[in-house]
Amino acid sequence: MSDPIASNKKAYHNYFLTDKWECGIELKGGEVKSVRAGEVNFKDSYVRVEEGEVWLFNLHIAPYAQASYLNEDPDRKRKLLMNKKEIKRLFGVLTQKQLNCVPTKIYITSRGLVKVEIALAQGKKLYDKRADIKDREVKREMARATRSYR
Repeated sequence: MSDPIASNKKAYHNYFLTDKWECGIELKGGEVKSVRAGEVNFKDSYVRVEEGEVWLFNLHIAPYAQASYLNEDPDRKRKLLMNKKEIKRLFGVLTQKQLNCVPTKIYITSRGLVKVEIALAQGKKLYDKRADIKDREVKREMARATRSYR
């Protein structure tokens, strides 16, 4: 995996993320160039399994300016490319444990393929979010103290 083009920071804040999958995404026209330019927004995006296929909803990929009339709808649903076994497992976990599935990262591989990392997500309560923020601040203070001590 290379460096992510875009990361879903809200997902890490709002959910406990467990299992992760790497899957391809079906893009059309100038969408690949927009992704390469980093014109991606994860706001309110989610993954759903429908009729044996995995779909990504509300991922906003801005229209590529030089593509003119060939641009697709920026918020359309996009098909994710996964094996049948992976789809069955994902569907089973989502229905049995009543979890959500959210995209966490989008990146380009060394071969030039656009990949999306999706993860199973369980919602955090407000006190869990506060505890995470407190832990982060404590670690930051410890790092500052050790840096100034040296």
